[in-house]
This record gives sequence, structure tokens and C-alpha cells, in this order.
Amino acid sequence: MNSNMVVIITGASRGIGAEAAKLFARHGYAVCINYLANDEAAERLKHEIVSFGGSCITVKADVTVASEVARLFETVDRELGRVSVLVNNAAILKTQCRLEEMTEARFSTVLLSNVMSCFLCCKEAVKRMSTKHGGHGGTIVNISSMASKSGSPDEYIDYAASKAAVDTLTRGLALEVAAEGIRVNAVRPGLIFTEMHASGGEPDRVNRLKSKIPLQRGGQPIEVAEAILWLASDKSSFVTGSFIDPAGGL
Repeated sequence: MNSNMVVIITGASRGIGAEAAKLFARHGYAVCINYLANDEAAERLKHEIVSFGGSCITVKADVTVASEVARLFETVDRELGRVSVLVNNAAILKTQCRLEEMTEARFSTVLLSNVMSCFLCCKEAVKRMSTKHGGHGGTIVNISSMASKSGSPDEYIDYAASKAAVDTLTRGLALEVAAEGIRVNAVRPGLIFTEMHASGGEPDRVNRLKSKIPLQRGGQPIEVAEAILWLASDKSSFVTGSFIDPAGGL
């Protein structure tokens, strides 16, 4: 397998991650679908990718745990080759509420899931991609959110704070490894039709808020996936430490 065409996508069994997995596979990448719990969804996605001629493996791993992340990357090393693209997509969202109603446990869990996972996966990727460590370079695309800019008042300030941390991590790491053959960027989706809104307690949230979007509609996961692919590809070869906001003008 050509190591220049291997992508790991975390949290890839549904939504934006799943669309990205299919898109990368259609562009010739060998894809690793990482997921936490839904075996059926991950295997269904793998079957779809294989059915159109794509190369794909699934790895069940909790990317908030260092040993699990190490196992994920070692599995890809062994079965697909050295990773050249990492997409940090895994994230969680809790039920909408005001900050004073949030528990410490909830706040801690959201930050652990959304920030620690990104940190741990970036760490393993840099070890393999960096020319400083004998690698051949690569790209990292972190999935943030427009919540990092809006703050998500009255809904989920904890989620917004976690995504703001991802933005800062993206910028800092991009500058740290720019001279080592690694580009690091982020995509900040806004109001996309995915299952995540149900986790926040409002499955129809996008339709409720779409009138506030300049383009007057919610976005589709494939529209975010296209931005991810562009940042991962050589077409964005002079772009690092930057952000694309597929948010309809918000």
C-alpha cells in the first residue's frame, strides 16, 4: 500500500466522518474508520466502501485513552502502512442547558472527549509524519465547530469551549511542525444536518435556526467532507494553521 495515501478518520462511523471516509476512499486513499461503540454502523460503512472498490479497515478504539490511540496507529502501520492524513473528527455533545446547570463531570467529560482525543491522535501522527522523526510529512485536519466562535450560549458552552481549544491546538501545532513536512488545519462546520443534534436534545435544531444562515439552509455532511479532503490534499499545499468554515455565511 502507498503510504502517501493512508488516512485515519476518528469517529467515522456516522455523519461527517462517514462522508469523509467514503470521499477519501473514492479518491484512492486507504481508509481507517475509527469508532467507539457502533460495530454495526462501522461494518456497514466499510462494506459500502469495499463495494465500490475502496480499501478500508475498521478499528474500534477509545481515542481519549493513550494506549488505545497507540493501538489504533500501530494497527494502521501494520495493515495499511504509515499514515499520511489524520482527520480528528471524534467528538461528543451533551443536552442543551445553561452553564450554571452543567455538572463538573459533564464539563470534564466533554473536554476529555473533544480535546484529549485530538491531542493524543496528533501526537501519534506527528511521531510518524515528521521529517524530524524520519517521516515523509503529512497533513492533519481537525474538525472544530463554529461554536468555537459563537460560544453556544444557552445550549452547550462546554462543547464550544472544547472546540475553541481545538482551534488553538490547530494553530500552535501547525507552527510547531511546519518545517517538518506537516500541515495542520481545521474545518469549522456550522448547522450541518447530522445525528449529533439529537445528542443535544433537539434533532430538528438545524431547521429551527436555518433562517439565521445567510444561505438560508442547513449544510450537508458531504459539503464538510469536501473541505476536509481539500485541506488534506496537495491542492492546499501552501495552507497551514488555517480554518475553513462551511457554515453558509455565519
